[in-house]
Amino acid sequence: MVENEWRIENPGGSQRVIVTKDLPGEHWLEVLKAADCRVEICTSDTILTRMQIIDAIGNSCDGVIGQLTEAWGEELFIILNAAGGKVYSNYAVGYNNIDIEAATAAGIAVGNTPGVLTETTAEMAVALTLAAARRVCEAERFLRAGRYQGWLPNLFVGELLEGKTVGIIGAGRIGSAYAMMMVKAHNMNVLYCDVNANVELEKAVAAYSEFNQSQGGMPLRCTRCLNVEDLLQQADCVSVHTLLDDSTYHLIDADRLVMMKENAILVNTSRGPVIDEAALVAHARTHPDFRAGLDVFEHEPALADGLTELDNIVAVPHIGSATQWTRTGMASLAACNVAAVLHGYPVWNKDDFLEYLSFPVPQAVPSIINAEALGLAMLP
Repeated sequence: MVENEWRIENPGGSQRVIVTKDLPGEHWLEVLKAADCRVEICTSDTILTRMQIIDAIGNSCDGVIGQLTEAWGEELFIILNAAGGKVYSNYAVGYNNIDIEAATAAGIAVGNTPGVLTETTAEMAVALTLAAARRVCEAERFLRAGRYQGWLPNLFVGELLEGKTVGIIGAGRIGSAYAMMMVKAHNMNVLYCDVNANVELEKAVAAYSEFNQSQGGMPLRCTRCLNVEDLLQQADCVSVHTLLDDSTYHLIDADRLVMMKENAILVNTSRGPVIDEAALVAHARTHPDFRAGLDVFEHEPALADGLTELDNIVAVPHIGSATQWTRTGMASLAACNVAAVLHGYPVWNKDDFLEYLSFPVPQAVPSIINAEALGLAMLP
């Protein structure tokens, strides 16, 4: 087993918090120090195993900031509770790596980091869409290989997005932000599929459509699809922004891939297992005009056989939230979750998180997923 290195900050702190990866920025650490926490930080790049996490928790641990690459289930939460722990915060907005019911049963509050990832992740989805549509990565490889001999009429001809239809699977914060970026930049019509109607998104598209027409442009539409199949059949590009659970595992499989247009673009910045990756590789191999842009993968960090060999798939290593502002903001929110729970403050659980990026010790907990189940006090 690889021996991991740890750094201790504020060794005299009265409450022990372990952080399973060093985090960007300084504010998050200032928050924990101001909360009188002894902070033990794993500085190794390797992903901690279950046993290494157990060893790190030890006999006394008040809180943990962990990673989406770690599986937090019943055993870890029982051990954290036995060590005196009260809170675990995921350094991510998603929490499919966490057994929330097990955490609740063990009395552990579970935090996440919503809000600060919205525009950053939406921008990455836009970048992948454009890169796939215009064959950017394929063309760059061609150029770097010294194969470019001059302009040709048919060299890397791609797809025009202007005026076409974008489909959004999961129209939450990130999906809605992506939709509006595509509407405003490319005058695209929007189809979305979500368990709830997104009235705000529909109003935003309608307002922009009115402005667009006032400038001589075409009217634009935002329509909710009641099933994924209708969206896949109609959309020119599809961006996936849904959470991962039993209902969305392999949501995009071989049967649904063949429903898409021959030259469609599929983008995923949510969670890898939403797409059947082997089926995607097979589809992309037999449909050369189809394109995909992926930031997440089904079995990270492993990739499906053949995926990297396909020029019509653009792939980047899970960097959707990788801007300095966002990653430091995520660290601040994760630290505020831990510090505020340990101080016994009520839960905020609202959409505006920007103030948490500068508070020394917040007077409310930013985001606790199981706050209601634990009966935690909530701000009105």
